[in-house]
Amino acid sequence: MSINPQQPSSGPGRNSSAWNRSGGPGRQVPDQPANPSWMGHVQPQNYRPAPGHSGGAVHQVIPEAASTVAARPGAGTLGLVVGGGILAFVSLFLVVPFLLASTGVTGFVIGFVASLIPLAAVLSTVAVIDRWEPEPKRLLLFAFTWGAAVSIAVTLLIQPVFALAAPATDEAAFRDFMTTVQAPVVEEFAKSLGLLLLLLFARRNFDGPVDGVVFAFTIAGGFAFTENILYFGRAIAESGTPGSDLVQIFFLRGVMSPFAHAIFTGTTGLVMGLAARRWHSGVSVLAFFVGLVPAMVLHNRWNSMGQDFLAQYVLVQVPIFLLAVVCIVVLRVAETRLTRQRLQEYAAAGWFAPAEVELLSTPGGRRQAVRWAGAYNRGHEMKEFVKAATRLAFTRQRILSGRDVPLHQQDEVQQLRHLTALRAAVQQ
Repeated sequence: MSINPQQPSSGPGRNSSAWNRSGGPGRQVPDQPANPSWMGHVQPQNYRPAPGHSGGAVHQVIPEAASTVAARPGAGTLGLVVGGGILAFVSLFLVVPFLLASTGVTGFVIGFVASLIPLAAVLSTVAVIDRWEPEPKRLLLFAFTWGAAVSIAVTLLIQPVFALAAPATDEAAFRDFMTTVQAPVVEEFAKSLGLLLLLLFARRNFDGPVDGVVFAFTIAGGFAFTENILYFGRAIAESGTPGSDLVQIFFLRGVMSPFAHAIFTGTTGLVMGLAARRWHSGVSVLAFFVGLVPAMVLHNRWNSMGQDFLAQYVLVQVPIFLLAVVCIVVLRVAETRLTRQRLQEYAAAGWFAPAEVELLSTPGGRRQAVRWAGAYNRGHEMKEFVKAATRLAFTRQRILSGRDVPLHQQDEVQQLRHLTALRAAVQQ
């Protein structure tokens, strides 16, 4: 059936000529690449038509079974999640005692609760950015626990090495070195190691700039969460006026700069994601080191703000934040254009009707389709159909990039079967 809410006569259980007209043998499929945006650029030698649809009847398949097969993680992803969980658990034996020694029990509890507020802001932003092509929750959990536990432990282990290299002239010079040199270098390296592992072991899910930003923001949100526990807890444990000091530090970190770490590490994720979209893993690994440079520079500039903090915040940090917002909007628009173009190629091969592509490639169209299906008690099935179509579009983009083509073509076959099963579920 055609999932066009403007055609209620093609509701669940009805036959749809739009679906049968959309393709089949003899359908003309473009043989040249269409580049909807810089994000979806394809070299002509890598282009290949979408696989054709037989045009026959769609067999009804139990959608739950198809979903289980499609969602099964690969060995690399499974190993990453399990290994990351073990590392996070072990890291807690270093991180938690450090926090308790620095804040005390009362400071730890209050700091933990207060840190949830800026964390909620960051993770809510991640959810908005990630809405178009959601990342697997298991990988987001890995990213968060890496930031909140493992990267903190790595920082604590490397800090003493940098302390040996710090100038020993006076205490002020030592603190300045640790704040403006050690912290940007060590913390950004520790956080971005999680990005590198995601790139190496979850390559199918880390294949574009939006993926890089989503994972980077999640890692940075976890790191800032634990760091805020330390700062907020110290305000309680070490101050003679804990209430006012907590309000002051909370305003500085939780209100004025909840996205500071996210923006720092987000630049690394952006660079790695851009490389992952266009090149093989080797170049993407090189992009890890390239992406660390802007992250460390931004982190250094933030930590270097002194007595003229307010002026630098308004003149430098606010514009950087606004630039980050613009960048995210541009990435989201590019994602929608890429989705539309790749789904149009599948429509030309017979897998979608043209009206379906328009609905699946715009936020408003998706909401409209879900509302329409909800009237037939098929809202959940339609949401899964939308997600599956989006994953298919990005799988095609990976195929057209020319890297690991046989592997991604296997994914394409599975996803097309899964999509057919979901279509049958919506038709019931």
